Amino acid sequence: MPSIRKGLLQLVFSGSFMKRWNDKLRPMELVEMDKQGHKMIVAWALGELAAQGLPEDQAVRLREDIVRGGIFDYLYRLVITDIKPPVFYQIKANPDHYGRLTAWVLEQLRPRVQPLGREFWDDLCAHCHRQGREEESLAESILAAAHLFASRWEFHLIRPLNPWDDEMAEIEANFQQGLVRRQHLAGVADLLEAPATALGRFVTLCGTLRFQKRWSQTPRIPETSVLGHMFLVACLAYFFSIVVGACSARRCNDFYAGLFHDVPELLTRDIISPVKGSVAGIDDLIREYEKRELERRLFAILDTPVTRPLADSLRYLLGLEVGSEFCDLVTLDGRPACVNWEQLQGTFNEDRFAPKDGRMLKICDQLAAFLEAYTSKTHGVVNDHLQQALWRIRSRLGQEALTEEVHIGALLADFD
Repeated sequence: MPSIRKGLLQLVFSGSFMKRWNDKLRPMELVEMDKQGHKMIVAWALGELAAQGLPEDQAVRLREDIVRGGIFDYLYRLVITDIKPPVFYQIKANPDHYGRLTAWVLEQLRPRVQPLGREFWDDLCAHCHRQGREEESLAESILAAAHLFASRWEFHLIRPLNPWDDEMAEIEANFQQGLVRRQHLAGVADLLEAPATALGRFVTLCGTLRFQKRWSQTPRIPETSVLGHMFLVACLAYFFSIVVGACSARRCNDFYAGLFHDVPELLTRDIISPVKGSVAGIDDLIREYEKRELERRLFAILDTPVTRPLADSLRYLLGLEVGSEFCDLVTLDGRPACVNWEQLQGTFNEDRFAPKDGRMLKICDQLAAFLEAYTSKTHGVVNDHLQQALWRIRSRLGQEALTEEVHIGALLADFD
């Protein structure tokens, strides 16, 4: 029976400590979890464009290959954190050296990842051993292009601050060449011209969520961003969808719903939950404002023949037509419809209904906040806000159970 343990949650969250471009002058700290969030937003966009016209079963398979491949690459990256990219690429070019490195990486990951189940673990092992040995699949090409774009986006932040660095020109050329090699993918040409194109403007706007810090008035270690938080929630949502037995389409929708759930905060800042819950009517007011501004500033960007499918998918993931991203959702007769948990687990747990969890997404959002507060406390930075958050989340989730085998309170007890 697949299960989720404390070690896996802490492993995924550890990317918020992992600094990027550490040998360059930077305008701000750039961390791995933020980059992964941006990468997967780009991968979602490229994947949706590639899925247009595919039979539904192939489209679902492509989406899950992208999601799993992105998670697998991230887990691998977390273990080899101290190896600089140029050195890693040289290792990867030597099958024997790469095979030995991969065997060691998988041994480090095994105790924390294998509890998710044999299928996920076997897929992870196969994915890692396959890298560099075979021609890129469509999903792998999409992930590579997304990685290059997200990394180049960060590079353009630091390039003006490092005019004396003789590596700058070579780094820029490598990013450009890598993207040009993948111009056969729908959308990559638009990324090369970002932010001058609709797709380029959209992914650039999403990338700015790394600038926005969560808990902005509360000292914490680490100071996670909205972008990194969204990626964390996406990973948790995917892991929980595995352990509750969700179908493939539901697993993918849960990942992407987590990845985009705080996109409205591009427009309203990260308004803390106690404020939303304590001031009568303010939550509805904020939601109405967010919806209006999303249409004006985000969906207007995507209102082109090429990117309109992205807008439709994003509306579904955000639950805009039913009023909340935390509604359990399916597609019936081409329209979104709210259902209850039992229906989602039973009748509608099939790819053809495009099911998406809402209640479970809310739990993952709160678990991510718990991880942020708990980690800060373990590093010696604690205050009333963090203590109250930990107490509030434990109180809310202590008795929550998704199935008889998946009890959130038992998972939280691992942190006692």
